[in-house]
Amino acid sequence: MDHADHVRLLRDGVPTEPGVWADLGSGTGAFTLALADLLGPGATIYSVDRDADALRRQERAMQARFPTTTLHLLVADFTRPLPLPQLDGIVMANSLHFVRDKEPVLRLIRGYLRPGGRLLLVEYDTDHGNRWVPYPLSYDTWEFLAARAGFTATRLLAVHPSRYFHRIYSAASERGEDSARPS
Repeated sequence: MDHADHVRLLRDGVPTEPGVWADLGSGTGAFTLALADLLGPGATIYSVDRDADALRRQERAMQARFPTTTLHLLVADFTRPLPLPQLDGIVMANSLHFVRDKEPVLRLIRGYLRPGGRLLLVEYDTDHGNRWVPYPLSYDTWEFLAARAGFTATRLLAVHPSRYFHRIYSAASERGEDSARPS
């Protein structure tokens, strides 16, 4: 996949206004760059990964290609609480398949989003992994899991062929309003 493919997978889930977004499990930033391209000048992106070297490479690429995007790098594990502001959106591209127990992590991530904020997921469309992609989730599984974790309006955005697991998909889900708690 190249930059145009990354952009195409995210395009229908990213609004036209810049906003404040995060890329969780961003690696060297292929999807961070796509997000910056789609959000345009003035966007702020928090890029989170455990690999400091990958984030440094990403920073150089962002400075060269999207210098008007504000990039905050955070060396951290996205399965733990993060010091993030309230976000308009989050991208998780090929990162959730490393998490075995996804629902608690998704509930944590949902808490970073403002009401109506979006989570864009890019994943292999299978429920059977291997040692490199241990816990992928098909789109059907994502629909079910997203609802259990409190997301609404889940929809398929795009698909792309994959030589590893037949195809990769992107999906958008929203943080709905929190229901009132009884007193």
